[in-house]
Amino acid sequence: MDGHLPRYRISDLAADQRPRERLAAWGADHLSDAELIAILLGSGIPGLNAVRLAEAVLAAVQGVPGLRRIPYDDLRRVQGIGPARAATLKAAAALADRFSAPADTRPVLGSPSEAAAFLQDLAHAETEHLKVVLLDTRNRPLRKVDVYQGSVNSSLIRVGEVFREAVRANAASVIVAHNHPSGDPSPSPEDVAVTRAIVEAGRLLDIEVLDHLVLSTTGFVSLKARGLGF
Repeated sequence: MDGHLPRYRISDLAADQRPRERLAAWGADHLSDAELIAILLGSGIPGLNAVRLAEAVLAAVQGVPGLRRIPYDDLRRVQGIGPARAATLKAAAALADRFSAPADTRPVLGSPSEAAAFLQDLAHAETEHLKVVLLDTRNRPLRKVDVYQGSVNSSLIRVGEVFREAVRANAASVIVAHNHPSGDPSPSPEDVAVTRAIVEAGRLLDIEVLDHLVLSTTGFVSLKARGLGF
């Protein structure tokens, strides 16, 4: 890159040619990449036109996509940039990536009722199933896993199977749920025993068991809320 940058200032431009004024008058869509970057760089660049500096930066990083790729330490060494302006440009590039990313529409399962609503399909199943909802650190579901079909019995269920996919997905926590096709969601002694075993295994694996829900067509019961097995 040429070591000599133009020595005229942005204030030397006519008012209607300055990036901020042009943005205010015409909107950001009418500005070039260099003009938008010049606004980020700001004024106060001794003896330099911010637009010309922005053009030099774009040339050094090979266009706007290069701002995403170039490491911060390399960007701050570009003439006229330095640590503060490099941080501003990298932050702007990161924000652009986040704006373009699809919105996360996953629900947050912050209560037994929200978890039960998420598992309504299980409430209407005609045979008994044991499912596990894998959650991230914000209690958003990663996915539902069908672990077992049949009566929930501690002598039949292998607790390791409950956590197999949670470990693979690096889940922060899980919600366990099963259904009672009979229509009565009241937990049985076996349900409580299974819950206790699952909670203890979760502690060993450092995967928190947030709840065990029993669902039916008439409602649901949270074993955590009732203090059963927790």
